[in-house]
Amino acid sequence: MEKNEQWNDRQRLLVKDPGIDRLAGANVLVVGLGGVGGFAAEFLARAGIGRMTIVDADTVSTTNINRQIAALRSTIGHSKASVIAERLKDINPTLELTIVEEFLQPQDAYALVEEKYDYVADCIDSLSPKLALIRSCMDQKIPLVSAMGAGGRLDASAIRVADISKSKNCPLARSIRKRLSQETGQKPRGFYAVYSEELPDEASMQTVEGEEYKRSYYGTISYMPAAFGLHAAAHIIQALLKE
Repeated sequence: MEKNEQWNDRQRLLVKDPGIDRLAGANVLVVGLGGVGGFAAEFLARAGIGRMTIVDADTVSTTNINRQIAALRSTIGHSKASVIAERLKDINPTLELTIVEEFLQPQDAYALVEEKYDYVADCIDSLSPKLALIRSCMDQKIPLVSAMGAGGRLDASAIRVADISKSKNCPLARSIRKRLSQETGQKPRGFYAVYSEELPDEASMQTVEGEEYKRSYYGTISYMPAAFGLHAAAHIIQALLKE
């Protein structure tokens, strides 16, 4: 690197000084730091987002290694939030980072987004907490992009970002739409979803017992959660640059 070159000079060529300043002044919340959220947080940090809050209470396990950016042999048993936080600060030491090492309980969703974030990335994979976060953002008029199901799929070219009302072929999105319709009495719309139009492989589904808010999961390939995280981060960055 040239002596006087700044770490984000290549981006500055693309978005110019006003774009760099806009991203540096933004405040983004990322909830869930698994396969999707970990990558989304890193892409946001590399784009120069100035303030970020990351939320997750999980620890790295061996089964995370195939798809999560926090997961290495050396980080097994470590807090995902702390691993991700270390990466983000190593990317951009000036990042104002808040770490919340808690699982989001549905009753806490409104308090979590009381601070007026410029954007929220919902990367939760459990229905009830996810729905609560969506409702809290909608009610408080905070822009949101919500990651739907990345599991059971192989075709990254089928990923889309659109209003939740336009999502299709995603069981999680269908459940979200149904619950929102029941709770609000209106057709769900008004926030963006990252989803895949590829039908999930039902044969790859496994049921689980004893986990709060989660009854099953699909098999997952290495790149699909990362691709979902990329789309979520790209949507947020482009939205902020247009402000």
